[in-house]
Amino acid sequence: MLEELLLLAHVVGATVLFGTGAGIAFFMVMAHRTRDPVLIAHVAATVVIADTVFTATAALLQPVTGYLLARIIGWELSEGWIALSLLLYVLTGLFWLPVVWIQIRLRDLARAAVASSSPLPRAYFSLYRIWFACGFPAFSAVVGILWLMLTKPSISLF
Repeated sequence: MLEELLLLAHVVGATVLFGTGAGIAFFMVMAHRTRDPVLIAHVAATVVIADTVFTATAALLQPVTGYLLARIIGWELSEGWIALSLLLYVLTGLFWLPVVWIQIRLRDLARAAVASSSPLPRAYFSLYRIWFACGFPAFSAVVGILWLMLTKPSISLF
């Protein structure tokens, strides 16, 4: 029974990470396309909250549920597909942490533009390009993790 509950929690967490990430990216891109500081400030504020509530929570619980599942099932963390999943998880985090900071800055720059009735500053567009570029390796790594978890291929890393 514990194994099934941990598996459910792990799958829900993976779904939340994937779905929230895709949703956040979609809404940020759509808001950005308007070039409207009011809309961008509103959407970016919502995105920051969603990242805090959903993504961060799931990101913290995933390694816990994964570790506990591995222990209960008897898998070693050095098993190829698990080790590769962990490496991809770290890679995702290395891209996600700057993205969170960038989203906060994008929100703040849009809010400042609204407050001063100015267009978005150049810094906004520079940060947005970095935010956009970081999404591709992070998204690809998450897809890779999902594939590894579903297929559990035999991989020799060590």
